[in-house]
Amino acid sequence: MTLVEAVVWIAMFTAAMLAIVSSVLYFYRTGNFAIQEATAISSAQRGMDLMVRTVREASYASNGAFPIVSISTSSMTFYADVDSDSAIERVHYYLTGTDLVKGIADPSGDPPVYPSGESTTSVSDSVRNLSQNLSLFSYYDKNGVQITDMTRFGDVRLVTINLVADIDPNRTPTTTVLRSSAALRNLVGR
Repeated sequence: MTLVEAVVWIAMFTAAMLAIVSSVLYFYRTGNFAIQEATAISSAQRGMDLMVRTVREASYASNGAFPIVSISTSSMTFYADVDSDSAIERVHYYLTGTDLVKGIADPSGDPPVYPSGESTTSVSDSVRNLSQNLSLFSYYDKNGVQITDMTRFGDVRLVTINLVADIDPNRTPTTTVLRSSAALRNLVGR
């Protein structure tokens, strides 16, 4: 083998190895992003399921207060039994940054009194409703007419939830929008 043949062989071997390493790194990065995106969508689906189940169970508070406390496009506060005990908790779903958060306040005393604070947990991360300027909640009355005056929370009978999930909005695939709705079962017919 001559020196020229050895140099050519080393150059071809090096080029082939660089191509293989580059391909492996590309597939690793792409696969890692796909896994992160799938995790974000799965988190959003679990959060959506939890919200829908809880909103459907909205009921009168332990102290007799109306089931809905307040509504907005990115927040909803209402009463529901979320832990299957004898008390009805105050539940607060809201967006903060890219997190969907659930706050719960347990009543205490006789007659029951709800504290001003609440214990919070993150329901879903990588939520992009605020950056996409899309409402998380839409509200409808018993006739199916959308409620735009957020002071009319007593008329709410149906809640539509739109959840935008995306780990990185600057990369493809595009954002995923999950939609669901929940009728307030304890207010049907009222």
